[in-house]
Amino acid sequence: MRDLTLLPDLTLALVQTAPVWQNPAASHAHFARLLDQAAGADLVILPEMFATGFSMDAAALAEPEDGPSRAWLLEQAARLNAVVVGSVITQAADGSYRNRLYWARPDGSCAHYDKRHLFRMAGEHEHYAPGTERVMLEIKGWHVRPLVCYDLRFPVWSRDPHDTDLLLYIASWPAARRNPWNRLLPARAIENLCFVAAVNRIGADGNGYPHAGDSQVLDFMGDSLLDAGEAEGVFRITLSAAALAKFRSRFPAWRDADAFELKD
Repeated sequence: MRDLTLLPDLTLALVQTAPVWQNPAASHAHFARLLDQAAGADLVILPEMFATGFSMDAAALAEPEDGPSRAWLLEQAARLNAVVVGSVITQAADGSYRNRLYWARPDGSCAHYDKRHLFRMAGEHEHYAPGTERVMLEIKGWHVRPLVCYDLRFPVWSRDPHDTDLLLYIASWPAARRNPWNRLLPARAIENLCFVAAVNRIGADGNGYPHAGDSQVLDFMGDSLLDAGEAEGVFRITLSAAALAKFRSRFPAWRDADAFELKD
């Protein structure tokens, strides 16, 4: 078992803004200006489909696996000496289109997670292929599980009440469903005994759907540590692994969790 008390603090920078609709070059430039405010953070988090907005025009907008948005994320990671995270419309090697979260590291390496749960009410399942693998990533010894938007509604996919230190959700979650967003995030934190960081966009997308933001960070009891509301900007917070370790030691509910196995 890892000794969380030995881990350093982790500083997050949540970037809440509106992507430029279906215009990656303009979105890159917009985010680059905001990222100047993220200097010094360990982990910089952008919304879902940050380069285009949440578009179903996958055939026209998809980038190859080594495309310009992935390259841009790696450039920003190197510039900031931080991990930078955001999802991109990507055409995978098998030809399928994926809503792919990239985890760009400052050393030039890059991991990814493909969104598992596709939002059928917008037809996402008709344009994209679902991911099949849960992913655990590490930064400064912290274990981080990345997830994308609609994944939030499915607790089994997020479930790991022992080994996950931070659940990370990036989203394009509309204002019409603001209440579920703000209720489900604390639930995921409580049931997994971990920190939760969630980054959503603001503003209306190209289809006219408004987004209220509500990017936030919660502790292992579901209590709010940071709430960006509807404001645009870069919001910073530092998390304490020692505080997480102390809580889990005092309240080891994970020991009584039900065992299960995920199947397709």
